[in-house]
Formats: sequence, C-alpha cells, structure tokens
Amino acid sequence: MALDIASYRLQNQKLSRTDLTNPVDVVHWLGAVQSQDFAGGKWAIGLRANGLTESDVERAFTDGSILRTHVMRPTWHFVTPEDIRWMLKLTAPRVRALMAYNDRQIELDTATIKKSYDVLTRTLQGGQQLTRAELGAALQKSRINTDELRLTHLAMHAELEGVICSGAKRGKQFTYALLEERVPPTRVLEHEEAVIELARRYFTSHGPATAKDFSWWSGLSGADVKLGLDSIKPDFEHEDVNGTTYWFVEPAKKVKNIGNRAYFLPNYDEYTVGYTDRSAIFDRSHSSKLDSRGSVLAQHVILTGGQIAASWKRTLKTKSVAIEATLFRSLSEKEMHAMVEAAERYATFLGLPFELTFNTTE
Repeated sequence: MALDIASYRLQNQKLSRTDLTNPVDVVHWLGAVQSQDFAGGKWAIGLRANGLTESDVERAFTDGSILRTHVMRPTWHFVTPEDIRWMLKLTAPRVRALMAYNDRQIELDTATIKKSYDVLTRTLQGGQQLTRAELGAALQKSRINTDELRLTHLAMHAELEGVICSGAKRGKQFTYALLEERVPPTRVLEHEEAVIELARRYFTSHGPATAKDFSWWSGLSGADVKLGLDSIKPDFEHEDVNGTTYWFVEPAKKVKNIGNRAYFLPNYDEYTVGYTDRSAIFDRSHSSKLDSRGSVLAQHVILTGGQIAASWKRTLKTKSVAIEATLFRSLSEKEMHAMVEAAERYATFLGLPFELTFNTTE
C-alpha cells in the first residue's frame, strides 16, 4: 500500500493530474494552504493548476480572491473569502490556547488585546491597508506597548478574531485590512457543520490519511476529529496498513507511470506538511542528507515516483533563476529527465529562463 498512498496523494492533491485553473479553486480544494513562506505558498498553488503563473497568484492575492491569515495552526495559511469566517470561528479558540503561554510571558492580557481591536478597527476603517509597522505605530500612539513579540501577537489575535486579514502588498511589504471591508458577507457554518465540512475537504484532497493526520493538520480536538471522521466515513474508502486506518477517495482515473514524473515542491507544501507520518513518501535513511534544520517540512524537496529524492534551492538573478538540486540517491536517466522537466515548469511559473545544477550527498 505504500506506493498506493503516494500515488493516490499525488492525484488527490492535484499534483499528477488537475482540472483546476485558478488560485481560488486550488485553495478551496485543499481547504487551506500553509503559506508562512509567501513565495513557497504561491508555488504550491501554481503546482496544482493548469497554466498558472506567479503573476496570476499575486493578482488573486492583491484583489482578495485568496487571503492570508492565521488559521488552524499558529501559522499563516491561504484561505478563500468564502471559507475564512467559518474556519476562524472553528479553529481560532485552539490556536489562542496555544498562544496563551507566550501571551503571559510578554504580559499581554485580555483587556489589552480587546483594546487593540478597537484601535486597529479605527485605524483601518474606510478601506485603509497598512503595514504591520504602521499598525504598530497606531497602537503605540494609543499607549499599547508593542515591544518584542507583542506586536506579532496582537496582530495574530486580531486575525484570529476576524478583525483583520491580509490586504494587498505595497511593493514588497505586506499590509493588513479590515476583514469586514475586505470580504463580502458569507455564511458562517455552525460548529458541527464546520467540523464535517473541514473533514470532508481534508480527506478528499489529502487522502489517504489517518485520523491523527487530520488532527495535526486541522488543529481540532480529539472529539471534533472523531465527529468529523465518523460523519464522513460512509462516503470514503479505507484500508488498514500495519494496524493504522487510512481514509481516502479512490481516484476515478489512476495516473500511470508516476515514477516518470518529478515535482519541485516548496517548503511546507501540503504534500509534506499535511501528515504526521511521512514514511510513505520519505525514506528516513536520508534524514542525514537534509540541511541543518533536519526536517523535510522546512526545505524545498523534489519528488520522483511520489517519493522525496532530493532537495533544492533557488537563486533569483536579474534575468533568470538558478536552481540547485541535491540528490539523496542515484537517479535513472528517466528520473533525471523528469527533474529537468519539473524545473522547467517552475521556471515557466516564474516567467524566467533557468539554470539547473545537480549535487550529490553520496
């Protein structure tokens, strides 16, 4: 089943075959796309739609067709305007609980947090889109201390409360806007309905996956994970592998010869970050070949046959992109050719010619 897990995930995540054509559909399909690395998050979307360029994803972000906020876990995700309110209502309480210890360490109390909401609302109303530094200045003017981590936490709390969300970029700087002004009114799902919707979205797009995987990805409580999975079980296939149950939708048409295809994944891609157990896609004997962070999540990786076979990094030049791949094992001629094709796809996404070099850890 190990190969099937990789094959099915490639298909269900819209990597090996896709009918999606725009950023909104990709983000909606996956539920949310982790995006603390903004460039990596854009490429994660580009990988899963036909013909998308980086400019297309930037345009969707600029006009608010996709948004970036803290949801599900204490990190940024791309979400759609249609989903942002119910996802925040469902997952924000547990993210706040994870932040509580640091809040106490930096002496950030409930009264101060609520006061910051009022200040941010007054500052941003009327369609203003301001940088974090500009919001910090407004908070300081209202005698709210923003030293050290306090501004970061205040902004996160405001996102979790649904006060602010991403605005358009100003040059290379990110801005915030009022969510109520940025996002048209949308239906907010009740708790049980939201849990079931998130579970359905996850196991459809990320399966084969386990209950533990869904718990990690969603940040939901054990009771909610059970509720969601129990509710959707009748509509999903399942298979037990070494005592662990995987739930999934079997692809209607299986892609053949996945071993002949390669994919340059960004850091924190949903193919790696969406699961607790990555043994189906990564041989742990290669762990020593990772960089100093020692995690497949925090670095760009290359797939062949659905398996992580290399890492990569890019260097943007004036008129090209240099891509350096570090191989974890020897590759066949077909695999090497597939990597070149995958690098070309990434360069096309950027709209740049590319230079590809290979290193080896052996």
